[in-house]
Amino acid sequence: MKELLIQAAERSGIVNAQLLRDFFAEHAGDTQRIDQLLLTAPTFTEDVVLRLFGEALGIPFFEEISSKDVPKEFIEHIPAPYAQHHYVIGIQPQGSGAITVIAANPLNATAVDNVSKMLRRPVEMGLATRAAITSVIDVAYEQKNTVIEEVAEELDGQNLDQLADEVGSSEDLLDVVNRPPVIRLVNDILFRALQMRASDIHIHPFETKIVVRYRIDGILYDTLTLNRNVLPLVISRIKVMAGMDIAERRMPQDGRCSVRIGQREIDLRVSTVPTSYGERAVLRLLDKSSGILTLEQLGFWQEDKEVFDRMINRTHGVIFVTGPTGSGKSTTLYACLNRLDSTVKNIMTVEDPIEYQLEGISQMQVAPKKGMNFVNALRHILRQDPDVIMVGEVRDQETAAMAIQSSLTGHLVFSTLHTNDAAGAISRLLDFGVEPYLVSSSMVCVLAQRLVRRICPDCKQAYDPPDHELRDLGIMERKKTPFYMGTGCTKCFDTGYRGRTGIYELMTINDDIREMIYSRQTAGAIKRKALEYGMQTLRMDGARKVQTGTTTLAEVLRVTQSDNV
Repeated sequence: MKELLIQAAERSGIVNAQLLRDFFAEHAGDTQRIDQLLLTAPTFTEDVVLRLFGEALGIPFFEEISSKDVPKEFIEHIPAPYAQHHYVIGIQPQGSGAITVIAANPLNATAVDNVSKMLRRPVEMGLATRAAITSVIDVAYEQKNTVIEEVAEELDGQNLDQLADEVGSSEDLLDVVNRPPVIRLVNDILFRALQMRASDIHIHPFETKIVVRYRIDGILYDTLTLNRNVLPLVISRIKVMAGMDIAERRMPQDGRCSVRIGQREIDLRVSTVPTSYGERAVLRLLDKSSGILTLEQLGFWQEDKEVFDRMINRTHGVIFVTGPTGSGKSTTLYACLNRLDSTVKNIMTVEDPIEYQLEGISQMQVAPKKGMNFVNALRHILRQDPDVIMVGEVRDQETAAMAIQSSLTGHLVFSTLHTNDAAGAISRLLDFGVEPYLVSSSMVCVLAQRLVRRICPDCKQAYDPPDHELRDLGIMERKKTPFYMGTGCTKCFDTGYRGRTGIYELMTINDDIREMIYSRQTAGAIKRKALEYGMQTLRMDGARKVQTGTTTLAEVLRVTQSDNV
């Protein structure tokens, strides 16, 4: 089998054949079955291993499986626990007579043979990842309802003290077999959130029920209603996962942990607060496997990207990224740092918290309880001979002054501020008490940003928008290019939107604007001057993206303010 896999690697290039040889040589004495050995090795991802086995054995690999292709015959004859435990699902595409049993273990022929016996007919074999198979099982067997019923039934017998023994260092959400119902329920809530691309999960208790909400593309959706009685169980389970105190219910708590879906590692940041109807929990999901976005992927207009590229390659100065919470500021800063060459520059960050690990960059986590705040961390970073510094957020006069002083001593500093537009950043710094001459001499540019939802490509249709919306967006005449909107489909959960992109307002600081900062002129006056020099406001950039069919008029009007200055 090893030789077959090496030949398949040489033939297909799915993995490096020499890397595979070295791996087999290193694990020559291992008694594990070869598919299990490869699937548990950190060197190879699950889908790569399964593709390789498919190539070697002539078995098709399925990237996606549709629950619509699962025949009723399979659901009736194969129990859900068996399908879950062995990671098998049957499909029969329209027009096909044969049933293909898709498995996640390429050499576990017994499970496929047993399915064939239960169906009383021959079957063909296919391969897919555990996550892909489990998501189809979840839909095909309507697992959600059965799990919730089990939790309600076994509520009285559940011992909260035993929950602590159930949690590993990095829990796999797909491992749901033989778990207590509350654990399966919480895993199911997390798994569905990841399936639906949610960034946050809200568990919100009311007088008679619990509502589970997912934030998808920046909008909250009610997705699940639970019995009020399961609240202590669910909250305690989440607290145990995040290393929090399950006995403390009267004080807010924070925690964090990691969970896995097959090979994907997901970081969870958990916050609980007491409310009049019990504890409320919010979980922020950070997918480590999604990687850092590049500037090209953020949605910059080409001209703005070229200008911003020049700015971030300066040797000194301050660059501020502004916007409300959840507008993608951290993502933009990470993209900027990723753009810089860390092999020739010493890049250091101070963050609260560190969201993603960047290769070749030293990242520091603030710890206020230990006296390590932004100012103290920045003071120590300056002794480390940095070229580029990223300060997670400027919250007060001391941090602002320290960041600006750092830029004046020959460092390029990136940071964020909470302001409505680019010109507002200058007013905010002056309000902090920073001297105007320091702001005017150090600032390179300010980038204000928002996130707008993209139109779903699968249900995108042309439409004729009303005149008042066009006027509000500053589009005075209809061009020949059509406007688009999403009508709603299963892939976008009937919202008409899928994914998000940024809209930007880039204000570069030239001599005229420096003079205005020095003389403490208003944000409105500075904005008018920047517009004279060709700055595009958030709403103007949004209008460009409406006209290119990226987003909708309503979406840009929702997230931006009027440009009257």
